Amino acid sequence: MAKRGKRRQVAALAYRITPEGVPLFLLISSRDTRRAVIPKGWPMKGLKDHEAAATEALEEAGVTGKVGRISIGSYLYWKRLSDCFAFVTVDVFPLKVSGSVEGFREEGQREIGWFKAEDAALLVDEPLLATMISHFSNRVGRRRKAA
Repeated sequence: MAKRGKRRQVAALAYRITPEGVPLFLLISSRDTRRAVIPKGWPMKGLKDHEAAATEALEEAGVTGKVGRISIGSYLYWKRLSDCFAFVTVDVFPLKVSGSVEGFREEGQREIGWFKAEDAALLVDEPLLATMISHFSNRVGRRRKAA
């Protein structure tokens, strides 16, 4: 049974640009179901949403970089909680990855991989997230070509 009430999470759409100019997106496996997801979690007291999204990327995938302050969109999914499923809205913030760290909080608990936009969009289960990845890839590509 689903609980009523609005639940919201924040996420980082972590990306990097190859020397050839191809955007790659970071996907991680969820701990329970091993589905392909992006780093996400609950908002954090004392942090702005974009800062919390960047913190999730560091804790779950060990990546650091420049996070955008404005959400690029949101998607919905059913989250399995201890006693029910809850419908959650996830606000997504872009994170241009510039580095990684060893010994991050969830190291060894998840698989981590970099994917071209079309592959990442096929791997995630949430249709709105897949569309967001595709659209953001096009935006990053246009911006790079114009530079």
